Amino acid sequence: MKQLKKILCAGILLAPLVALAQTYPSKPVRIMVGANAGGGTDIIARMLAEKMAEGLKGSFVVENKPGASNTIAADLTAKAPADGHTLLVATNTGQAIAPHLLKLGFDPIKDLTPVALIVTVPNVLVAGPAVTATNVKELVAHMKAKPDDIKYGSSGVGSTQHIAGEGFNLAAGVKSVHVPYKGSSQAHLDLIAGNIQIMFDTTSSAMGQIKAGKLKPLAVTTATRSAELPQVPTLAEAGVPGFEMSTWYGMFVTGGTPPEVTAKLQAELARILKLPDVQAKLKGLGGEPGNLTPEQFAQMNRQDYEKFGVLIKQANIKLE
Repeated sequence: MKQLKKILCAGILLAPLVALAQTYPSKPVRIMVGANAGGGTDIIARMLAEKMAEGLKGSFVVENKPGASNTIAADLTAKAPADGHTLLVATNTGQAIAPHLLKLGFDPIKDLTPVALIVTVPNVLVAGPAVTATNVKELVAHMKAKPDDIKYGSSGVGSTQHIAGEGFNLAAGVKSVHVPYKGSSQAHLDLIAGNIQIMFDTTSSAMGQIKAGKLKPLAVTTATRSAELPQVPTLAEAGVPGFEMSTWYGMFVTGGTPPEVTAKLQAELARILKLPDVQAKLKGLGGEPGNLTPEQFAQMNRQDYEKFGVLIKQANIKLE
């Protein structure tokens, strides 16, 4: 009899949670994006919003909240009601790098729950047309002969492009001058014009200029070559081992969201990421669609947070 009562009580307690998952979403879902409209994060978020609206029979609306290295959107998500109706499409810029550079009003590890890894995009070392070096070895030789002669661009202080540039300096034993921009497209203009010489951009951003012949790729900053740039060596293959950089995009939900709702979101994202048109779009950005379990993604998020914290201290990177 006591056992029956326990089962009944457990059922009564679980019933509201099960009902919550079944009725989710019960109102419009906001997908927060910490970047401007038209960028890689925004493109991915809008693609997911459309697919999730179809699959979950609800309204999913993308809201762009750029600024503070993508952390404004993260802050809004972290402080939203924990009911799954505020989601965040984030990158490791906001989740693993910016927390070591900015004083935040939330904990990116505790206050945001990882839902799914969406895609991982390699960073590629590209040189402008004025650079005479045809490979990394020649570039490093020039940088050692003329310290601070080479300027590298980024989409902003604390971006993956910035961290990759400083990581390269440490790994190669060279010096270069960081020139931050408000976005990759602005940096590309100066790179092509010769005002800066190199950039560690994402393949999703740089591919158009590479295919047009305006930027020359010297190496990818990943452990293996990119399927979109199979002839381009990795940094390790090019003679600079010990440093890797990718930009990943993932979905997060407010910490404390009921696990049943989080599980429903995880299942939906897993379905979407297997769709042929979604796979094609993500690979077209030069990326590898996510295939990690939520637990593996959470571990990856934490490892990147710790890794970049060490690198930022070693390179003495500070907000300018």
